[in-house]
Amino acid sequence: MISALSGFAVIGVIVLVGWIVGRSDVLPAETQAVGGRLAFVVLTPCLIFSGAAASDPGALLSRPLIVSTAAALLCFGLHALTTRGRDTGTRIVGALAAGYTNATYIGVPVATYVLRDTALVVPIVLLQLLIITPVALTVLQFVTTGHASWRTSLTAPFRVPLTVAVALGVLVAVTGIELPSVLAEPITAIGQAAVPVVLLVFGMSLSGRRVLEAGPDRRPIVAAVVLKTVIMPALAFLLALALRLPPAQAYAVTIMAALPTAQNIFLYAQSFGTAQILARDAIFLSTLACVPALLIITLLHTLT
Repeated sequence: MISALSGFAVIGVIVLVGWIVGRSDVLPAETQAVGGRLAFVVLTPCLIFSGAAASDPGALLSRPLIVSTAAALLCFGLHALTTRGRDTGTRIVGALAAGYTNATYIGVPVATYVLRDTALVVPIVLLQLLIITPVALTVLQFVTTGHASWRTSLTAPFRVPLTVAVALGVLVAVTGIELPSVLAEPITAIGQAAVPVVLLVFGMSLSGRRVLEAGPDRRPIVAAVVLKTVIMPALAFLLALALRLPPAQAYAVTIMAALPTAQNIFLYAQSFGTAQILARDAIFLSTLACVPALLIITLLHTLT
């Protein structure tokens, strides 16, 4: 328990520093965007690659991933009930907000400082980037433009740095290839910068936000936050019990399920011009709500 709390404290302090920096205007306005882009394109892919390369390939077809997948799909479906009558783009973005986990920007820090195993996020990242994202983007492209290119849909995952990093890391793990130190050490060193940079950038993004303004998106936003931070971890825990996962694995999948909505969802909503407020507020509020959720899960795990 003390170890987990210290991990949350480390995350909280770094995010707080980012928030203070964002509020004080001591850095250029574009710092947040540049820092986020740097983390997305370079730092996090290096960290994810290192974790995937050192992981057990069997974990990609494991019972924990089945639990995570089932919990996400159930939340996708449940949220769709709150957006009946809305346009298809809004329904898709809302569903993603309720079940698409921030396994990279928040999951990696939590796995690093709380679960002490970065490789735990690799199966979830692989599932989301290689399967859920292409399907969601293809449907969004079709409903917003009336057509979708199969070539674009099939190659979309491999234009995302994180997807490429995961795929290459899994290839290394499966084949047992040992990278020369002249490559492995720089990749590891760059990856170590990912977590603090991501948390600082996220802290900066929290300054100056107004959420839950009156309008048709308020109900779907609240539903997405509740599903993501309460219902999804509860489902994951129950599914873990049903599949008789060991306590450590049950704790890990429950923690992963309680992570907030991924920031990618806002990028998708922005790219297709649909449900941007819903995505933005769900990400922000679920990120705030996940802190007490993660602490409660950790406390219950310790007590049992």
